[in-house]
Amino acid sequence: MTQREIPPNMSPAVVATIDARLAAVRRDHGVVMPLAIESGSRAWGFPSPDSDYDCRFIYVRPVDQYLSPWQPRDVIETPMDGILDVNGWDLGKALKLLLKGNAVIIEWLMSPITCGADLGFRAAFLALARQLARRDLVGRHYLHLGQRQRRVHFGEGGSVPQKKIFYALRPAAALRWLRLHVDATVAPMHFPTLIAQCEPPAEVTDIITELITRKAVTRELGTEPLPPAINAFLDSEFALASSVFPIRPALIAEAEREATEDFFRTWVRRFDPA
Repeated sequence: MTQREIPPNMSPAVVATIDARLAAVRRDHGVVMPLAIESGSRAWGFPSPDSDYDCRFIYVRPVDQYLSPWQPRDVIETPMDGILDVNGWDLGKALKLLLKGNAVIIEWLMSPITCGADLGFRAAFLALARQLARRDLVGRHYLHLGQRQRRVHFGEGGSVPQKKIFYALRPAAALRWLRLHVDATVAPMHFPTLIAQCEPPAEVTDIITELITRKAVTRELGTEPLPPAINAFLDSEFALASSVFPIRPALIAEAEREATEDFFRTWVRRFDPA
């Protein structure tokens, strides 16, 4: 069964262009595409009127192509044009990154905006992610992401682009959520849901709510000093995460490897056109 969930506020013309580009990828590369979703600010729940469209997909090649000693690239990219950013990963790449703690694939599996998905594949992959993803590696992923975003956008102090605050806040909130939900590995992708469930200080919540409201109706939030409450929140969460999620080797246990290989073989065979 195929799933498709497109919110009404997405431009029908752009959606049609995305569909055409995905169809061209399937045709030109001879791949099956069991998952195609929207990522970025639209899926995270804080878009601007001029937000671009970040479509991401997982693809599977015919079995014979995986048996060649000359493997093709494990990424398919299409041209960026200022509005559309459409690219995807081979299933094998997605699985290997999952085992390394890369939370991007988990977010793709949880995206609320779906251009097209095989429901059985999506449910099985998300179940595998919940089984195999390691909290410490996912935590380090969000910590490195948050620190990098803060360094790039706020490293020199002074006034900062207000819309860029979200890109440090989101990993900080994910780290807080993981810290508070000690038995979970997969944090909510939708940012308002994430904030509600990680319960930051009231002043932080108020600032976030106000920024999301403004961002939804304006193309540019301008630059202002980083609010002290946000600065303190980022400092606190990144410092705590450094101790809660220590650096450990990303060793893959034999059982994890077997589960991943079984999943890979099952779905490659199932989608093979032969």
